[in-house]
This record gives sequence, C-alpha cells and structure tokens, in this order.
Amino acid sequence: MNKWEDKLKKINIWYIILFIVSIGVIMSLKNLTKKVLKKPTSDLGILSIVETQNNVKIEPYLTHSLPTLYDLKVTYKDDNKEEKTEKYSFVDENMFHQIRDAVQKRKNSDSSIKIDFLSTNVEESHMGFGPLFSSLRISLTVLIIYFLFTSMKDIGNQFSEQFGDKKKTQLKRETIRQPAFTFKDIAGAEEEKEEMQELIDFLKNPKKYIDMGARIPKGVLLSGPPGTGKTLLAKAVAGEAGVPFFASSGSEFVEMYVGVGASRVRTLFKNAKINAPCIIFIDEIEAIARKRGSDMGHSEHEQTLNQLLVEMDGYNKNSGVIVIAATNQPERIDAALLRPGRFDRQFTINLPSLKDREAILKLHASNKKLEKDIKLEEIAKETPGFSGAQLEGILNEAALLATRRRGRRINKNDLSEAVDRILIGSIKKGGRYTEKEKKLVSFHEAGHAVIGLTLPNAKKVQKITIIPRGKSGGYNLMLPEEETYFYSKKRLLAEITSYLGGRAAEELFLDDVSSGSYDDFKQATKIARIMVTKFGMSVVGLTQYGEEQQTFHKEFSDSKALEIDQAVQDIISNAYEVAKKTLLENKALLFKIADYLSEIETLSKRDIDEVFATGKIAWYEEEKLAKAEKEAKDKAKLKVQEEKETDSSEEQDENDVETETTNEEENLVVNENSEETEQDNDEEDEE
Repeated sequence: MNKWEDKLKKINIWYIILFIVSIGVIMSLKNLTKKVLKKPTSDLGILSIVETQNNVKIEPYLTHSLPTLYDLKVTYKDDNKEEKTEKYSFVDENMFHQIRDAVQKRKNSDSSIKIDFLSTNVEESHMGFGPLFSSLRISLTVLIIYFLFTSMKDIGNQFSEQFGDKKKTQLKRETIRQPAFTFKDIAGAEEEKEEMQELIDFLKNPKKYIDMGARIPKGVLLSGPPGTGKTLLAKAVAGEAGVPFFASSGSEFVEMYVGVGASRVRTLFKNAKINAPCIIFIDEIEAIARKRGSDMGHSEHEQTLNQLLVEMDGYNKNSGVIVIAATNQPERIDAALLRPGRFDRQFTINLPSLKDREAILKLHASNKKLEKDIKLEEIAKETPGFSGAQLEGILNEAALLATRRRGRRINKNDLSEAVDRILIGSIKKGGRYTEKEKKLVSFHEAGHAVIGLTLPNAKKVQKITIIPRGKSGGYNLMLPEEETYFYSKKRLLAEITSYLGGRAAEELFLDDVSSGSYDDFKQATKIARIMVTKFGMSVVGLTQYGEEQQTFHKEFSDSKALEIDQAVQDIISNAYEVAKKTLLENKALLFKIADYLSEIETLSKRDIDEVFATGKIAWYEEEKLAKAEKEAKDKAKLKVQEEKETDSSEEQDENDVETETTNEEENLVVNENSEETEQDNDEEDEE
C-alpha cells in the first residue's frame, strides 16, 4: 500500500488530464477533417424519391457547421407498399435547400400527397467534437475519483490516528541519530553529566556489563523546572554513545479510545528493541504516568501506564533499551514506575548556578558579536533564577534588537532591554501616562524599592522603571544577595513586605489607591499560604495541608480551612504594617526615588545605590546643572543681543534727530539766503 501511495504522490494528476484532453482534441480534429474531405453521397436519388413517391418522411441532421453539411434520413413506401429507409451523408447547404424546395413544391401541387420534411436536428456526434466532449467527461470522472481517493485517505489517516498507531507519530519515532550533539554542546549540569557516563559506557560496551552479571539501569527520570535542559541531556547521551534516539511525548500515547495508548507503547518498545542498543526519550511523562486513582479511575491512562510498567521491567532482560523521561511534576508520577528495575536513576536538574549561568551565556554567545565592554559574568550575576532557555533567549533577543537598530554588535543596552523583554514583555508604545498616573506609578515603584533597600533579608533592587511593559505599568527587578537552596521565614516575610510596599506608598503619600497592586497581592498571598500549609511557619502548626488537591476530597475540615485563611490574613496584615512603618521612616528616600523616576523613568542599580547613599544621582544632577547653565548663558546672550539692538535703535533715533535738525538748519539758511537774494533783486529793480 505504501508503494502505491508513493507512486501516486509522484504522479501529477493534471498531466493525466492534459493527456486525455489532448487525445480528444486530436480525434476531434481528425473527425472534422475527415468529414470535410470525404466525398458526399449522390443527392439525385433523394430528389427522385421526392418527385415520384407519395408517402415520404425526411429527417435532416446538422453534422457540421463550417462548412454546413447535413445527413438526411429518408423513409418512404415503394410500389409494393414496403417501407424503406435510405441515408444520405454530407449533403451541402445548396442541395439541402433544393430538396426542401422540391418537397414544398410537390406538396403545393397536390395536397393529397403526404411528404414530411422534419425540423433540423443536431447530430449526436456534436458536429464532429464528440471525442473532445468524451475526453472532458473522462477527465472529470478521473478528477472526481482522485479527489475522493485523497479525501478518503485523509479520513482513513484520522481514523487510524484514533484507533491505531499514528502514522505521524511513527514518523516522529523513527531513529534519530545525533552524532554531532554531545555534552560539549551543553553548558552546566556537570554532576548529571558525570552520572550519565555510566549509561553511555553501557551503550557503547554492553558485553562488559552482561559478562559481569550487572543490571544496567533501565530508566532515568529527569525532573526540574522548565528550560533547564532535560531534553538536551537525553540527546547528548545518545550523541555521546552514538546510538539511535527515539523521541516521543507523553500526550502521544493517550486518546479517547481505550487500548490505543497501550498499543502505541508496545509499538514504540518493539521498534526500539529492533534497533537496540538505543535510547527512548519520553517528554512530559506525567501525561501517562500519573498516580493511579488520582483522576477518578480513567481506564485509558491506567492501561497505558500498566503497559509501560510491563515494557520497562518485562520478561526480556538486558534488551539494550534505556528509557529517559522528563517531567516538571515528579510528585505526580506513580510509585510503581519509580521503583528499582524501572526508573533506577532520578536526577533533579536545578536552575543553573552562577558558574553554570556564565558557562551557558558563553556557549550561546560564541556565535554572536558582542561589544568589548560586555562582561558575561556580570550578566550571570544579574540573572539568578534564570533557566538555560531564558539565558539563551536573552542573547537571542539582544541579537534581534541589535539587528533591528542596524548595529554591528550587541551592546549593553540591547542586553538590558532583552532581559526586560524576557521577564516582563516589550514596551507599550501606544499609550502614555497622564501626570497624575505618572506620579502614582512613581510612588508605587518607589515604595517597592525602599523596602528592598532598607529592610533586612529583602531582595535587593537591581532596576526600577515606570515604563509600561506587557501587563505591567512598571516594575522593580529585585534579586537576592546570594543564591541559597532554602527559604528562611525572615526572608519570606521580607519578600511579602516588598510586594506590599507599592500599595503602602499609595495609601500613605497619595490621595487615592489603584489597582496596580493586583499582582503584588497575588504573589504575597501565594507565599503566605505556602508558609502556612507547607512550611509550618505559622500558628497553625507543623502539619501540611492541601498537598494533593482533589476534586471531591479535602484533607482538612472547614474549621481548619478557616484557621488557615486567618493565619494567611495575619501574615499579610503584619507585613503590611511593617511596610508602612518602613516607608514612614524613610520618607525622604522614597520622595527622592519617586522624583527621579518621574524625571528619568528608569533607574539602574548604580543610580539606586547612589540615591540611597548620597540622596542624589550625580550624573543626572550634572546634566541638569549643565542644562541650566546653558539655558542661563543662552538667556544672557539673548539679553545682550536685545540690549545691543536697543542701543543701536536709540543711536539710530538720535542720528535721525540730528539729521533732521541739520536739514532744518540748512533749509533755514537756504531760505534766508533766498530772501536776501530776493531783496537785493527788488532793490536793483527799484533803482
């Protein structure tokens, strides 16, 4: 069946249609040419019949339009009154009209004569295009059959996906060899790499262990937060050992029909045993390995899990198949799967340490162009709690930002923006704060920052911004001073207080409070509830509550639930009072930070530490002073210029006055001279 499907894929159906239509066109042209060139039959016989016989019926058929040709079927009774039929082919248009006129003339001459000349019919051969129309009908039929076949094939695939082993899943489960992907391509997780070396040695040299009678671990369970490299470790083991790697996901084994998952598990292990030694990797294994009875007895999950248990510890020993599974929720996996003989090794892949983060950054920065002043160890220090996937995302996002601004290298601003994008989201460029909103957000974020700066055991502030990103109107990047493996009560209370600092600042120093504290309350309540129900850090006691949340069952009474809620409320209320007290004691610092946020919008760790130590930001004050001096100089220059313009205008006015005076005096002298001249002339005239 697969061979036929492959052949059908290679054949283009439209080539077949073109071939059929071409044959029809050729046959039609041949037919038309034949009809035009063929010599027509004699038409004199039909004229004789029309002129001599009394009972005649003529049926004309139009067979060709260019030139116009007819076929005539003539039926008549001879002298013995026997009915006869004669056919005349390819009668031209002139003869056709001549015969019709003869019939009409005979009927007019004697009304008793019965001669019928029927109306013209079109021949069934479609005037010579019959083969073409036939080929079109055949082509349409072929197309319908083809599309029906492909549609049924898709339906069949969907049907088989539900009841049988998925074809797509089978394709995914083909052996994948990863010779190029090794431990060198993974940074960090050194302890896990060392533990995996035993598996690699077994896959390379199984005979050594079999001869010794040793039972190699059949399964390895990798658990840990998302993005810590569980899948990469499994691929690297296969690459180091040079064996086939069967990748699958827990969700691929589960369908709505009972028995499908178990069948797929059998098929997967059957193919793996054929290619042994090899590795089977099952990602998100909790989808099929949940504790039995925890989901109201869903039989499909339980049958799939039972089949997996049998395959991992069945009758065939030392089959050379190692199962590596990954999960984010190891507590949900059935205990039968975790016993020796199945998942013998269980490794927790934690978030990378400072050293591992630096190694991961160096690995992913090897193919990127960075500015010389960028130090990856500083980025590693600023990103505690980041997974390997997030660190890779930071460098990739920085590269995209550098490309967007058409830069040749990644700079510090690109990396800072990339961290913000990974944590919070991109900047909202559409909206702008009003002055009232800007003041509110500034005081809110300043409240968080002051708690982080002044409260012991609180996380330290690394960056503050009031620029809206993602779902946040602003945020504080707060990180612990040092990485620890445990949470102390003081540290958790300080973290709750930090979350409540924003609302406390709004309540104390503004005339209104906002909904911006929504996520702060959510996180604070979550920590407080964990302290009460999991960590035993409240008056409720050391008992754990609610570890297994089930739909129709609670592990504690309603009165105990009320007591838990009251303990959570007490922790939140006490932390809020501490937050308000701390802010009132550091009111000047809060106002300073809020003012700088309103003006600068983003404060770095250096700026924050400087405000905390000196009460100001030197570089901003210098810029502000330089700007003020420049404005003062510009004003002075403008004033001097105005004074010069005023003086020049006054001098011009004085010159104009002097000129007018001089002109008047000259005019007066001229007038006096003219008067004297006139008097002299008059005296001369009198004499």
